[in-house]
Amino acid sequence: MQALWKVLLVAPLLLLPFPTVASPARDDQPSTRPSNGHACVEKLFLKSTCYSVVRVFGPDIIKLLSADMNADVVCHTLQFCQQDPGQAFCHLYPLPKETWKSTLEKARQIVKKSPTLKYSRSGSDICSLPFLAKICEKIKSTLKNSVPFRDVDSDKYSVSPTLRGYHWRGRDCNDSNKMAYPGRRPDNWDVHQDSNCNGIWGVDPKDGIPYEKKFCEGSEPRGIILLGDSAGAHFHIPPEWITASQMSLKSFIDLPSALTDELNWPQLSGATGFLNSTSGLKENSIYLHLRNRNRCNHRDYQNLAKNGASSQNLERIIESLSRNPRSDHPAIVIYAMIGNDVCNGKIDPVPKMTTPEQFYSKVMETLKYLNSHLPNGSHVILYGLPDGTFLWDHLHNRYHPLGQLNEDVTYERFYTFLGCLQVSSCHGWMSSNKTLRALTSERAEQLSNILKKIAISKKFTNLDLLYVDFDLQAVMKKWQKRGGQPWQLIEPVDGFHPNEVALLLMADGLWDKMQLQWPQVLGKENPFNPQIEQVFGDQGGH
Repeated sequence: MQALWKVLLVAPLLLLPFPTVASPARDDQPSTRPSNGHACVEKLFLKSTCYSVVRVFGPDIIKLLSADMNADVVCHTLQFCQQDPGQAFCHLYPLPKETWKSTLEKARQIVKKSPTLKYSRSGSDICSLPFLAKICEKIKSTLKNSVPFRDVDSDKYSVSPTLRGYHWRGRDCNDSNKMAYPGRRPDNWDVHQDSNCNGIWGVDPKDGIPYEKKFCEGSEPRGIILLGDSAGAHFHIPPEWITASQMSLKSFIDLPSALTDELNWPQLSGATGFLNSTSGLKENSIYLHLRNRNRCNHRDYQNLAKNGASSQNLERIIESLSRNPRSDHPAIVIYAMIGNDVCNGKIDPVPKMTTPEQFYSKVMETLKYLNSHLPNGSHVILYGLPDGTFLWDHLHNRYHPLGQLNEDVTYERFYTFLGCLQVSSCHGWMSSNKTLRALTSERAEQLSNILKKIAISKKFTNLDLLYVDFDLQAVMKKWQKRGGQPWQLIEPVDGFHPNEVALLLMADGLWDKMQLQWPQVLGKENPFNPQIEQVFGDQGGH
């Protein structure tokens, strides 16, 4: 039993080298389950990966932990944790009683004849392991273009949830017809079939008027599109995955879905979430607000966020946008590159930060692309960058989930460990160096000012520009009025991303701002919503 406990304790360290950092999702509705083929591919990949990892690393991990080696020793011995020659030893837990050098040598002797060490993690990339290379390559080829794995008619919409399916963009209602997809203007008022997947079609037998024409004409339908990073995709690792005291048979029920969504949970995100909040909040995503305002907007959402996205690498992501300027409804685009232009894991992160000049150039490229691909009457909301000193100020002296049991790992130590290994999500803000934190916030403010100036000074033919601050302080005050604490707004495992509560509170704040200051962005409130619900119910669900 003691050996099992230690295995569970070391397991989290295997997550650290992955280049991504997500919230427990509720089961999708029965009608939206993936097809057998899609589920088979997903299960085969996960099962093969799991078995391979356990077969190669499991015996050595058990040997080391049975010899009273802690998680740091295991991580370095099996070369999951790597550092530069001559660099101070990177450790998460308190140092062993013996010297580190002798402890590590003893651990290496234990696994000396193991095949595990042949597979050095020299690139900090688990896909460099031969037994995972082919599987990883298949998944990489599927995800690199940010379009659905299963998309029979190649219209960028899918009937499967994960692998960039309808968790990310509205579910396809006819995957054998590329002219039927969410967000398009109805074909002949959808008399015979649902061409825009909003669940409204056919003719009212009482008067012979098509339902789409009766309920949606003149209601100014529009969709929501997010261009974002891992925060917009809602990156989240549930604490129960890495905390032995919280683990149960149900802890990993969402793991397959999470892995095939890149450890993101867009179905619960602030911009495009369509499931009810798991945190119990009554606030809605921007998409659900739009849908409640006008049921003709049903399923018209696209979450094009990606882990690691920044203003500088948006080209491939934006090419996955699905909007035809001639045949589709206008869209509200939220541009929210809120972290990676100032965040990196380098010991000295400042030289790698995006400069104001680079930022301006890439943002303008993106806006020109959007102007040529969005229907007239669209809007782009430019989100400023946050002041990330919030993280250190409210977390550094609290215990990380890995250290709560023995009270031996604070977020300060966790941040230092990630920084030492140079795998930190944002060393500039996740650092004990006050000057570095200030420099990172200064650069973030400079980039936000660029967005403000662009929103004020630049004009485009098909879209209007608007700017909003990423106001964590306002969200914090709103949360505190409900009796909450600031640290409860941050993802506990990575200590970096805004969690589901924060994302929904921010979405609600943006919605209030649009209603008060920019009502033209939202389109009309549809007076026929009750009739749509009466005739079409949940409109086919999500």
